[in-house]
Amino acid sequence: MNFSFKTENNIMIIKFSGDLIGEENGPEIIEAVNNEIMNGVKLCAVDISEVRYINSSGIGVLITILTKFRNKDGEVVLINPSDHVKKLLVITKLNAIFTIVQSMEEAVNELKK
Repeated sequence: MNFSFKTENNIMIIKFSGDLIGEENGPEIIEAVNNEIMNGVKLCAVDISEVRYINSSGIGVLITILTKFRNKDGEVVLINPSDHVKKLLVITKLNAIFTIVQSMEEAVNELKK
């Protein structure tokens, strides 16, 4: 799994590609999230358009990100999950917890509400 992050207009943008398997990179990702939250960032867009597969640890990473931002009155949106990942979100009922959008533009509009 590869990931990158940046902050633009007070929105943390995390981009994942490959297989989202949280064991390896989970702590590093959560540390980056914690740092942004400590700097006052409350909004996060997670681009999972290039994620092929997510395991339970990967789901745990997404839930941890969501929990950390919501605990600070923030919000997280998921951007453009693949059909396979969408099915997994439906099966786990996470589609009811996460806001799912199709583009970065939609994500920004949703987060700025």
